[in-house]
Amino acid sequence: MIKESFRCWWYQWLELQKKHLPWDRKTPGLLLLLSGIGIAFMYSIQRGYDNGKWKMQILWLCLGFLVYFGTASIHYHFFFRKSHLLYILSIVLLLLLWTPMGRTLGGSRRWLSLGMITFQPSNVSEVATLLILASTLMRTRWITIRDAYPTLGFTFFVSGLSFFLIFLQPDLGSALVIPILCFGLLFVSQLPLRFFCILFFVCSVVFGLIAADTRGYYCQIKQQPSFWKPFLPLKNYQRNRILSFAVPTSIDPKGVHVGWHLKQSLIAIGSGGWFGKGWTHNTQARLGFLPQAASLDDFIFSVLAEEAGLVGALFVLVLYILLVFNNFRIALMARDRLGCYFCVGVGLFMMSHIWINIGMTLGIMPITGLPTPFLSYGGSFLLMCFFCQGLVQSVYRFRWYEE
Repeated sequence: MIKESFRCWWYQWLELQKKHLPWDRKTPGLLLLLSGIGIAFMYSIQRGYDNGKWKMQILWLCLGFLVYFGTASIHYHFFFRKSHLLYILSIVLLLLLWTPMGRTLGGSRRWLSLGMITFQPSNVSEVATLLILASTLMRTRWITIRDAYPTLGFTFFVSGLSFFLIFLQPDLGSALVIPILCFGLLFVSQLPLRFFCILFFVCSVVFGLIAADTRGYYCQIKQQPSFWKPFLPLKNYQRNRILSFAVPTSIDPKGVHVGWHLKQSLIAIGSGGWFGKGWTHNTQARLGFLPQAASLDDFIFSVLAEEAGLVGALFVLVLYILLVFNNFRIALMARDRLGCYFCVGVGLFMMSHIWINIGMTLGIMPITGLPTPFLSYGGSFLLMCFFCQGLVQSVYRFRWYEE
């Protein structure tokens, strides 16, 4: 049975390739340019050290383009039909973190070890949640909120389950991407305005609870009397990061503990000036002020701004803007709601990672440990980014295809 299904799918795929469907040429160029910039600055960070992570990233880049072109060659309706299976797989992978296959590093249980392969299931879960949300909303049409109750219940269930399992690791940065995808797709699906008014009220209450919990924690460590005590399931280091973002001098006035990375990131960005110090001439990462692991992943934008300056940083931001807007452009060209939701979801996925990561290097977002698409080091996240962009390319290619 499985063999016959695979053979049927294979013949369908071959027939699709004979149609000579057009390709969007902008996206592959942007992906290659952004990934090349990331590898160049990884080499700059590791220059002089016996560490080949930048070489490994080249291998991941080659695999990523294979994933990209492979995904783009498949009709996106295939992923619509398999979205529930992909979502179940992502949940199973998240649950496997709490078995002996899960690895704990830095107090977080985020990595799954399968023999020689180690990856973060949260990256798979973000994309799988996007697919099942788009597939669910595509099936639904509503006029009032009451019409949307069954769909909203299922939407909040699948999003909440992914959010909860990722938050438990704990991985607050990846968990925050889930509600952004959920509410962004709900907005595109044209729910009545009253729903978003209720949602705004709920979000205000949640932020108020987080503020009260953080305030209670601050009073506790400062031994000050307070009506509030910490009551949310947050780790103390997460509360410290919130405090260091909201009131930088409250928890670490000299910036030598929880605020160290942000302080060194701002020094790196500020010292770059207009045109930077030149490639391979960074100081914060090479002298160890920004640890190499952090500068390769979460703070690679800081190294880029130090070496390439404001001009180089703006150039990368323009590339990201072009990439995100190209996703939204293809969403408007999609032949059906499913393709539109897929492209909008990918655009939101990229935009949330870009905004949170670059924002935390500048001190306008809390430090959450979220990587930058195509720039940061990491194989599983890079492959998921290429998969998402391949999905957008598939929507573009099959926008005029008649099944």
